[in-house]
Amino acid sequence: MDAEDTAGQLAAVLGAHLGRLAFADRGTDDVTELLIAATVEWARGRGWRAYRRAASVVPLPPPYERQFSVVDVGIARPGAAPVVVEVDHADRRRTLDKLAAEAAAGRVALWVRWGAGRLIPPPPPVVLVPFPVISRRGPSGARVHSHTANTGRPAPAHTEPVGAYTPEPMTLTPDPEGHSA
Repeated sequence: MDAEDTAGQLAAVLGAHLGRLAFADRGTDDVTELLIAATVEWARGRGWRAYRRAASVVPLPPPYERQFSVVDVGIARPGAAPVVVEVDHADRRRTLDKLAAEAAAGRVALWVRWGAGRLIPPPPPVVLVPFPVISRRGPSGARVHSHTANTGRPAPAHTEPVGAYTPEPMTLTPDPEGHSA
């Protein structure tokens, strides 16, 4: 199993975990915080150590070049490469650059992107964990977001098997007022 397979598998499992979340009319910061908390819960539920705002390998720009950036979630896994997760609503180049640097340093880089539009996958080795939401303007005019849990249940069965009806011929009756159809 190579690093991309591992990243893809981790992304799929994390995506399924996040897909179980349900919320309505939450602000942008609330949704991001909810996804970060759920990612930490997912990692800890697997017996891994998870850290919020973990140190990144990427230094900050001047005048803070002696300090380092942070990732939203850093995950330590015994006997396996660490995992870093960034959670974003926006498609930020800086986030992609940071995750690419993390991957180059031997970490599995996952990008949880959420939004209402099309979520375009980043170039490898960064792996997308898409999280679609429905967005609208709330009563205050601010944008709010909602997500319905993916329960994994199949669509309900039809009450009649498809094709188990008999079409009836349609009869046209004249309009009592003499209008034509």
